[in-house]
Amino acid sequence: MPKPEGGILPEFRVFETEEFLKKFKKLLPRDATFVRNKLDTFVYPQIKTQPFWGNNIKKLQGYVPDTWRYRIGKFRLFYIVDQKDLVIYLLTIDDRKDAYR
Repeated sequence: MPKPEGGILPEFRVFETEEFLKKFKKLLPRDATFVRNKLDTFVYPQIKTQPFWGNNIKKLQGYVPDTWRYRIGKFRLFYIVDQKDLVIYLLTIDDRKDAYR
């Protein structure tokens, strides 16, 4: 995403889908606490300003619409970005062992 005039990046809004919330509720309490802490402290602040770049962000190949993966320890957060409306839709979160099946 190119920088707009003045070099200020727009801030995206984050929307947690029903599927994401359903998967999040199935996490063990210890894992849910870990993931929620990472989401609030690191993930949301980063993807709100730069949803396409970062050490833990990777664009998945062969997905339409374009889908992105954020690595949170042993978990993988999958999301899509609506650049027109500046909204990030969190699709799901899975344990790494189950995420790519």
